[in-house]
Amino acid sequence: MNGLPGAGAPQGGSSYDPNDPNLKALNKMMESCFGKSALSGVLGFGMGGMFGMFMASMSYDTPFHTAGAPGAAPKPIAELPMRQQLKVGFKDMGARSYSTARNFGKVGMLFSGIECGIEGFRAKNDLANGVAAGCLTGGILARSGGPTAVAGGCAAFAAFSAAIDAYMRQPEKD
Repeated sequence: MNGLPGAGAPQGGSSYDPNDPNLKALNKMMESCFGKSALSGVLGFGMGGMFGMFMASMSYDTPFHTAGAPGAAPKPIAELPMRQQLKVGFKDMGARSYSTARNFGKVGMLFSGIECGIEGFRAKNDLANGVAAGCLTGGILARSGGPTAVAGGCAAFAAFSAAIDAYMRQPEKD
């Protein structure tokens, strides 16, 4: 370390103390379904925000018209000054990014909470937990589309979850 007080891990032989109460509290939180769900929701929100910003910047369906004055016809963006064009573009990018972030956060929180609950109920950590959680998550997210959408969402999320889980459980190749 750099020897400054308070600048990193405690000075001494080992920086990892398994009896540290802060570390114990962090581990306890990460072992709870609530902690896993909350963390997955927050990280999903962040990742979704970055993904949404990237996808919005690559989108071809940018707004070609602005609202304009009340009662007036929308004005094409190309006729606006550059500063207003950028303002409209960034506002659209922010709205799309936030929407994607909310969706990713919701999916992450739902999936990890359901999977943790199933794992606790079954007392097993296997592929079936992820498949069941994927099915339930897909069904919940598609519930407003009717029974066919629920079945399709269940099947799609279960298949995606099974594929990712099977890939992640492969033995390492040395």
